Amino acid sequence: MNLKQLATQLGLSQTTVSRALNGYPEVSEATRKRVCEAALAAGYVANPRARGLATGRAMAIGHVIPISTSHEMMNPVFGDFIAGASETYLAAGYDMTLTLTGDADEADNYRRLKTKGHVDGIIVHGPKIADGRIPFLTGLGMPFVVHGRASDIAQPYSWIDMDNASAFRRATSFLLDLGHRRIALLNGLEYMDFAHRRRVGYTEALRARGLAPDPAIISGQEMTEPYGYRAASEMLALEAPPTAFLVSSLISAIGVRRALHEAGLEMGRDVSVLTHDDDFSYLSNGRDVPIFTATRSPVREAGRLAAEMLLRRIAEPGRPPETRILEAQLIIGASTGPAPSVQSKAPA
Repeated sequence: MNLKQLATQLGLSQTTVSRALNGYPEVSEATRKRVCEAALAAGYVANPRARGLATGRAMAIGHVIPISTSHEMMNPVFGDFIAGASETYLAAGYDMTLTLTGDADEADNYRRLKTKGHVDGIIVHGPKIADGRIPFLTGLGMPFVVHGRASDIAQPYSWIDMDNASAFRRATSFLLDLGHRRIALLNGLEYMDFAHRRRVGYTEALRARGLAPDPAIISGQEMTEPYGYRAASEMLALEAPPTAFLVSSLISAIGVRRALHEAGLEMGRDVSVLTHDDDFSYLSNGRDVPIFTATRSPVREAGRLAAEMLLRRIAEPGRPPETRILEAQLIIGASTGPAPSVQSKAPA
């Protein structure tokens, strides 16, 4: 199917369809969504070489992935985000490039992509609280959108983010309403902005009930299954162990469940577990009844929205920065219940 046939099928002009696929702002959101869905259903793919010659664009979007000994990139969130973004790129006739880079030469890679014209824009992943990539890319003149925010960057820039502080404030309040007072936080690396905001929400909820956060049951590390297992095991061995765990990743929550099993405790009865990001395309939180109570964020949708935002910036370079914040849902599963009436040390 070509552009003319797609336009005829939709009853729209070729110009409108082309502008919708390329993210032009004068096309309504309803029309853009209708065109993109029809293009995907019909298998329409624009000729990127022809369009690149006509527009002077590379017709490609870059994702630069830092390879580091300590980062939060290689996790299921990234895969689902990319899947959502790819749907938008495909409908608009764009390719996607993944560039692996070390932390030390990341700026050089951005500069090379700009100089050689390999991409028309960049999606920035995993922002830190103070992230130097944002002012660097602004100065470079490269269109970009950040998946997340950087709390210490005051200059305007385009971003899409989940309200991490609100999600963890609500999750902590939910556990407090169940009677839990010893609530452990198993967070991500706290120089990452998302983890910083999650701890803020957790702390605010505790203090609103007159409770002081206990450093002995707060941890922030790379969000892996072994981390969840190790941290939970250590906390369960405390003289006053937590009766509930608030966990930043389903992967780590699986490790917490393993620690509870080894300690002879039943999740949801003896100890509650509430996790974030529980719904991935290849890692399901149960089928009919969720295994874990969770704060669920629309990761795939975030990828689609970020890609659309970036395409608008490419189509209209002088466009003011856009921002979008998404709310998480609270999904009730089998992993939470009322706090035990008597706290006691976990069995050896």
